Formats: sequence, structure tokens, C-alpha cells
Amino acid sequence: MKINRIRGGSGVCGTGVAVLALGALVAGTAGADAFIALPDGERVGHGVTVKRTGEHAVVSPSMAANGAGRVAWVSANVTADVTITPEGEAGPNNGPSGANGTNNSSTHGASQLNTGYIIGCQVSIGDDAISAGVSGGIDLSGFSVGGSAGIELGPGEVKFVQLEKKDIEKAGVFSIEYQDVEIEVQGCVGYAQARAYTVVEIIGDHYSKTTLYGAPFSIG
Repeated sequence: MKINRIRGGSGVCGTGVAVLALGALVAGTAGADAFIALPDGERVGHGVTVKRTGEHAVVSPSMAANGAGRVAWVSANVTADVTITPEGEAGPNNGPSGANGTNNSSTHGASQLNTGYIIGCQVSIGDDAISAGVSGGIDLSGFSVGGSAGIELGPGEVKFVQLEKKDIEKAGVFSIEYQDVEIEVQGCVGYAQARAYTVVEIIGDHYSKTTLYGAPFSIG
């Protein structure tokens, strides 16, 4: 699965773009796009290996030009190599053993690959912020990006933006590729930060949830 989004304006090409150290922005004139290269990541869980490669972001001032908005255009390739056979069904509740939704399964009815971004305003998105924002687990019922996502953030707030999800109905390699997907943040007067997440949840008798986080980066 590949998601392509076309950015307006002059765009960014690979040739001639100076990539600085992780989290640093490209020096330039005020209001110019800033290219951020992010490291690859891998997480091995029970019966699944999750990888994220080629992740990068291009940060731009918001077209609203109100001082409280900015835009991040994000790209990456996410893969899940699933070696166990998903079984069973997931219900709407996270109940005790034997109840509907047993084993902490989420509201979807099949094993799933789910990827997106955590966005925070005046919050450093480390493990503490993630735990506080999701109460111990990623909420897989977040909203999906159509052409772009616009979110309102106040100081200290953390929100999750789901880019895409894919059901896993058998063992194999599953992938989601997204390119220049727009995430617009409004209402955050202070600094904002983003961090990728990918969750693979295998339901049934051999339940597991494997989460791969990306490196945090500034979006202005």
C-alpha cells in the first residue's frame, strides 16, 4: 500500500538538499522549507519483525501565517514480516480472559498493521509523554488521513494521527508506504514535536502487540 501526496509550492528534490544531523534543520531564509532526515528503525516481537525505512520530513510554515501553525510533510516505508498465523477474532472490549475482546485486543476484528504520528505541543515526546497520552497502549481507533490532517494543539497536549492501517489475515510481509503526507498543526504557539509510531497487533491465542517508535523531530 502506497500513499502519495503532492505538495504545493516549489517542492523538494533529493539532489542538492543538505541533510544535517538528526533533528537539525537546514539553514536557509526565513519561511523556507526545512528537510529532516530520520534514522531507520526495527523492532522484533513475538512472531513479527517491524521495520521503518527512508523516513524523512519537510517542515514548512503554515499557509495561515498566524504564528501558531506549521506543516510537516512526512514520508517513510513501513513493513511487518509476520511469521505466525493470526487466529481468532477481536471484539470491542478489552475484557478479562474468556470475555469479548480478550488479551487486550483493540476494536478492530482482525490482526492489524497500523502506522501514524504522535504530535505534541510544548512537550518532548519521550516514553513518558507516550505513556501519558495513550494510558498504556496506542489507541488504534484514531482518525485516518484523507488528503491531509489538520489538528488543533494547546500547550502540553499530545495527539495521535493515524496515517493508514492494513488488516493481517495470514502470515507474510505487509507494507505501507507514504510520501509527502501533510500534517498541519494549528493553535500551538510554542514549539511542536512529532514522532512516528507503528503498531502490529496479532489477535487470537498467540496474542502480541509490537510497537516501533521513530526518532522525535521538531516541527517548529
